[in-house]
Amino acid sequence: MLRNSSVCLLFITLILSAQTGCLKVEHPSPEAKSNAEPQPGKVANTPAETKEPAGNIIPETGLTDEEIAAGWIALFDGHSLFGWKANNDVNWHVEDGVIKADQGKPGLLLTTSPFADYELKFEFKLTPETNSGMFLRTTFDPKDPSKDCYELNLCDQKTEFPTGSLVARSKVDKPLPSSSDWQTCVVSLEGPTIKATINGKDVLNFKDTSENLRKIGFIGLQKNEGPIEFRKIYLKPLRMSTIFNGVDLAGWSVVPGSQSTFEVVDGTIHVTAEKQGYLETEETWGDFLFQATAKSNGYALNSGYFFRAIKGSETGMANGYEVQIHNGIKEG
Repeated sequence: MLRNSSVCLLFITLILSAQTGCLKVEHPSPEAKSNAEPQPGKVANTPAETKEPAGNIIPETGLTDEEIAAGWIALFDGHSLFGWKANNDVNWHVEDGVIKADQGKPGLLLTTSPFADYELKFEFKLTPETNSGMFLRTTFDPKDPSKDCYELNLCDQKTEFPTGSLVARSKVDKPLPSSSDWQTCVVSLEGPTIKATINGKDVLNFKDTSENLRKIGFIGLQKNEGPIEFRKIYLKPLRMSTIFNGVDLAGWSVVPGSQSTFEVVDGTIHVTAEKQGYLETEETWGDFLFQATAKSNGYALNSGYFFRAIKGSETGMANGYEVQIHNGIKEG
């Protein structure tokens, strides 16, 4: 679907593609997949079950180009709850770039996708009445924090597990001072090890050696008691691998019948085409996270990324889910 002139991006026909060396993909192990308990029947993976960004607002990531290139993604667009789903009737809403809740029985606002190993950073604001938490690798509706999730407690009340503790698993050595200001938390999960800092202070270094080790699950914001606010929620998947080496097209094949030229120029896959042409990976993937950067060197060029596609041929060059790249379409 490339046409006219040249475009400095690639068009993939099979599962994954790379663009400028920024593309990375995670390969969950079969064991990890088998532990993905997040009740798929209850998970919102369709547009009808999520809230789209309102009007013509363009979501803002709040990330620098360097952070994006390093693999960071924004879980919250600052405008809507797109990509999130509540497990009950808590009044989760967005106001002035902040996710807020202050009414309803205890419940979670969860990501619609599960994650395994990652680094997560976010800001939160408590009141003296707040009892909240950040749920990690959780099921959709956790019942037992010692088995169904890792609950990073966010609570300034007198409690057995003060802010920074893992409920039912690990307590902080010394409770943090109470604060009604915005606070920053960074937490990493890699295999059985979970570490966290709050406002730059180490609060957690926990290794799960129990039989209840959780390897994958959703991320959940909790409203338990009192009002809670979250903002600037970013995630960086760990154990990622690059599938374009920035030097040549090793691991890639041009689909038979393509009328495009694919070459590596200055670390990018550069495509020149008068008619359609497709480049596909030689390896295939099931579930994955995908990141790439594209640049169109002309107006209204038509390109895209194809995922989970059938291997291309002269009679069927592109089959799969396509993410469109077309700089001639506005608000389309």
